[in-house]
Formats: sequence, structure tokens, C-alpha cells
Amino acid sequence: MRSEVIFLLLGMTLVTYIPRALPAALSEKMKFSPRVEKFLKLIPYTAMAAIIFPGILTADAANPAYGLAGGAVALAAGLKKKSVMVCVLAAVATELLLYLMVG
Repeated sequence: MRSEVIFLLLGMTLVTYIPRALPAALSEKMKFSPRVEKFLKLIPYTAMAAIIFPGILTADAANPAYGLAGGAVALAAGLKKKSVMVCVLAAVATELLLYLMVG
């Protein structure tokens, strides 16, 4: 039974890892048109928006302005082409500061 679980986990790992790693490995060897490259560079910002937007609306049920403020800061950082991590950390820091200052 235990070996079956280990093989199941290894199989699931391969099935999820290969489709993610293969494009990353092959994309360095491929040449894309400038339009496609621009599209690919926008994907992290799109993913960030999809991750953050639900949290903006539900950050604090008592005061949704905290979430909206954090979202505005993340949007501003994204428009300045900051990294996804900087955008997320800026939004979290904004909400934390508001929570600590206003209560």
C-alpha cells in the first residue's frame, strides 16, 4: 500500500511538472515575433491581477477600503513595470499599514 502511494505521488509530480517545464526549456531556443514576445511578457501581470483581484474585494469585510487601497498600489506598481513580487509585497504592506494606523 505504501509503495503504491509513493508511485502515485511520483506519477502526479511528473504529470504536472513536465507540461510546466517543457515550454520553459524550449522557449529559450525558439524565436518569437515581437508581438508574441510582448504578449508573453504581459502574462505575469495578468496572472497577478487574477490572483489579487478576488482578495481586493474580500480583504476585510468590515472595511473594504483596505483591499481597494492595496489593489490600487499593486496596480500602480504594475503599471510601472515592477516585478510581480514587488507588486504583491507593496499591496500587502499598504493593507498592513492601513490596518495598523486606522485599526
